[in-house]
Amino acid sequence: MRHLGSVGRTFVLFGVATMVVPQKARAEWQPSKPIEFVIPAGTGGGADQMARLISGVVEKHKLSPQPLIAINKSGGAGAEGFLYVKEKKGDAHTIIITLSNLFTTPLAQGTPFNWKDLTPIARMALDRFILWVNADTPYKTAKDYLAAVKAQSNGDNRMKMGGTGSKQEDQIVTVQLEQALGVKFTYVPFKGGGEVCVNLVGKHIDSTVNNPIECVSHWKAGRVRPLAVFDTTRLSVGEWKDIPTVKEALGVDVKYLMLRGIFGTPNMPKDSHREGGARRRHPVPDAPRHLRPAQRAQGGGRLVRRSDEEGLRDAGVQEVPGGRRAESGLRHGRRPRRS
Repeated sequence: MRHLGSVGRTFVLFGVATMVVPQKARAEWQPSKPIEFVIPAGTGGGADQMARLISGVVEKHKLSPQPLIAINKSGGAGAEGFLYVKEKKGDAHTIIITLSNLFTTPLAQGTPFNWKDLTPIARMALDRFILWVNADTPYKTAKDYLAAVKAQSNGDNRMKMGGTGSKQEDQIVTVQLEQALGVKFTYVPFKGGGEVCVNLVGKHIDSTVNNPIECVSHWKAGRVRPLAVFDTTRLSVGEWKDIPTVKEALGVDVKYLMLRGIFGTPNMPKDSHREGGARRRHPVPDAPRHLRPAQRAQGGGRLVRRSDEEGLRDAGVQEVPGGRRAESGLRHGRRPRRS
């Protein structure tokens, strides 16, 4: 397969796909050194696994003359990674995989960073959240588990919900569940989704809202049990389709989808990521099948069902730094407008 003349052409709207572009377009720009692929989260989580999958696909299919080097920079709920990329102004050899902390981290922590500082390259997919418990527990349904959570909500021995970071999407989903059902968890933050699921397996926490990819290996090994998916519809592939939605399982409409996308440095040279000419898409067999294609998202491509600002307020952030709404220009199926 021929090399692609742009980092951006390696990534498209759903999962991972390869594209073939005309020779003229490919001649515009070629990476001259390895490309840093920054991951603003810990190892083993959804962002980490997807970035390393993409790096492997690029190498396997020879999509670039230079390798993509995955680097974790998870400090400060991802602030370390975003600030690192922000400082690489105009560098065409640095990209970052994004998740909801692209919006929630600067809002919750006052980090001197805004998603508009970066260059949008591709929106790949929407990722789900699933309520998980340890397989050794007696809870076979979400209703069984939430009844136990409610029984312990008023004491000092609340059920522990593990999640990635504080005041990020995992805690937002947890607070939404608390408010909808009148229950209380003790929220326990970790550096990444992989660490979260490992702690569930080890029975250090009682439940998680991990993305599917973060717990699937433990599920297949019989260590954890999925109880409900936070989406309007069930997952449609394989054994995933047996997992009910939260509305089906608990009668409350709690849903949240997270973007998986790629951004570049501020003022990234246009010829390194803009597409030129017709293209064909070739789905990669190894792409995660549980991801919802971004172009088919309900609500015209919405990435989340409510603003991240509202979710952060629910999670305990009373004042949003700068008073900005945490809404992505990608949210309604549009590319962010550069400011």
